[in-house]
Amino acid sequence: MPDLLLELFSEEIPARMQAKAAEDLKKMVTDALVARGVVYEGASAYATPRRLALTVHGLPARQPDTREERKGPRVGAPDGAIQGFLKAAGLASLDQARIESDPKKGEFYVAVVEKAGRALPDLIAEIVPEVVRSFPWPKSMRWGSGSLRWVRPLHSILCTFGPETEDPEVVRFEIEGVAVGDTTKGHRFMAPGTIQVRRFEDYVAKLEAAKVVLDPARRRDIILTDARNLAFAQGLELVEDDAVLHEAAGLVEWPVVLMGSFEESFLSVPDEAIQATIRANQKCFVVRDPKTGRLANRFILIANIEAVDGGAAIVAGNERVIRARLSDAKFFWETDQKPLPGYEAEGKPLDQRLAKIIASNVVFHEKLGTQGQRIERIAALAKALAPVVGADPAKAERAARLAKADLATEMVGEFPELQGLMGRYYATAQGEDAAIAAALEDHYRPKGAGDGAPSDPVAVAVALADKLDTLIGFWTIDEKPTGSKDPYALRRAALGVIRLVLDNRLRLPLLTTVAKAPFAKSNDIADDLLAFFADRLKVQLREQGARHDLVDAVFGLGGQDDLLLIVRRVEALGRFLGSEDGKALLAGAKRAANILRIEEKKDGAGAYAGGADASRLTEPEEKALQAALQAARQAASAAIAAEDYEGAMTALSQLRRPVDAFFDKILVNADDAALRLNRLKLLEEIRTATRSVADFSRIEG
Repeated sequence: MPDLLLELFSEEIPARMQAKAAEDLKKMVTDALVARGVVYEGASAYATPRRLALTVHGLPARQPDTREERKGPRVGAPDGAIQGFLKAAGLASLDQARIESDPKKGEFYVAVVEKAGRALPDLIAEIVPEVVRSFPWPKSMRWGSGSLRWVRPLHSILCTFGPETEDPEVVRFEIEGVAVGDTTKGHRFMAPGTIQVRRFEDYVAKLEAAKVVLDPARRRDIILTDARNLAFAQGLELVEDDAVLHEAAGLVEWPVVLMGSFEESFLSVPDEAIQATIRANQKCFVVRDPKTGRLANRFILIANIEAVDGGAAIVAGNERVIRARLSDAKFFWETDQKPLPGYEAEGKPLDQRLAKIIASNVVFHEKLGTQGQRIERIAALAKALAPVVGADPAKAERAARLAKADLATEMVGEFPELQGLMGRYYATAQGEDAAIAAALEDHYRPKGAGDGAPSDPVAVAVALADKLDTLIGFWTIDEKPTGSKDPYALRRAALGVIRLVLDNRLRLPLLTTVAKAPFAKSNDIADDLLAFFADRLKVQLREQGARHDLVDAVFGLGGQDDLLLIVRRVEALGRFLGSEDGKALLAGAKRAANILRIEEKKDGAGAYAGGADASRLTEPEEKALQAALQAARQAASAAIAAEDYEGAMTALSQLRRPVDAFFDKILVNADDAALRLNRLKLLEEIRTATRSVADFSRIEG
């Protein structure tokens, strides 16, 4: 079957745009083919700095023929409707239509529209210009006098189509004068000549011979393997960095791995700052000395050329830039530890930076005050939370006050991604307690799903205070996430609180905590904020395989604000409902709830409260159920008081057979009104008993 090869050749495409552009090209072309009724066996897209390439294999030679029956107006309809039908169906007269009869609608015209499929090259010549003109680049440009927009000037288009056994044909079309043919170019410097290609395998091989590795995954493998080997040859270890790896692979077509060096004196700067400097400015890797665990004064760069001097000039140029940038980093590092002019009386360097933040009145949010006011709130909340998490209140308060101080340092000003980390270094340098220093870095964690939550109590207290202050503050001013919009990362903050609580197995009553927060209206937003936590907890538990309806069932009890106990209830409920007793009891409880819901419309809500009258129970099944309910409620209540949710479920499981027997033998809606009411009260007792552990009405199934 024929294959399609398409290449769009341009000036250098930014590395950050390449992967998505390749996927967009594949999707847009294949979607357009499918929309025209064309199926294919597979498609792959690739990107290098100067080209997007697509291969679609297993295509038919022609678009399939189509046959469509188009229903028209009824027989005897006005002439205008008839003429419109003929025109839409492409018929010359009604003689070309047939008449069908419908028992309800009478006779009406039907046209059979048959359309011959087009040759695939004709379709491709129609599709590709549409794709190119509507391509969703984040940023694009025009050049020359044309109106075509592309990420960088588009030089040529290669487009061939044909089976493996024959020479493919060039698909002929034109896009504002951009040439379309069967040629491309190799490496800009090492093989700049024109290359003629036939199909994809030929294309890949000839590019490789012309010093272009088409597949970005293979370029990454080459870079990583060669970098590891080069480091190992020097007795060092590569510090792997996915961001650098992907960007470097997007900057070169022919990766050449080289090693450079810098002065050992720069190693006085923290490793992370050195790595951030080298990564940000030169997109290079750093290496580690396995004997010390610290960085070595070497770096690994990725060139795009096999230079005649072995890369010596390239290495020297990178060394000059890195030396200058590391000089800046060393200056920042040393300056940040010196007294801050005008704030010398404020104490240690971080205290001085904190005083600068407070004095500058930097606004955190126009409705939530300054950064200094926020720091005071976090410190007060961290101190209040310290006993709950087992932290020293004084240490938690001190750590919270210093947590944002590094935002006023030169190093964090240059490398914002080092905030918190540099705070730890500076706190250690000025002699702070180790737990306080660690909290300055860890209070931002967890930063995402793959990041661990801190476990040291001081760090936990500050991390909780930081995230809760953010959530309570924005809830107070009614700036909540809406739809996909979450500009203040409040969903991430809530998930962070959940992770901190669950990973550290903390007993943290959220309603009480929110009420204690230093906002005048905290009590007013507590219930709504708790509902937000419930939604985030559902997300967290769903990722772990739990059912969202079980979370709803536990929150449905009301007043549930201890996340750790909620999760324990959900886990116990999930195990219980997985058993035969659990499934049967759920069915019985739902049946009872459905009957009660229907009858309450007649008698009014609350009509069945107070429990059934034992003297009015006439049947053995009624008496057995009431006895079982009393025993189960008593046992479940004691288990819940002891936070033994497995025990509570076991107690409820004893209701399975009495409930089944009751529904098998007893008519609830008896003719005798008093008997009916008493039996409905017995159903209410079932609902009340199960609600001791969860709201069974919210459980699906």
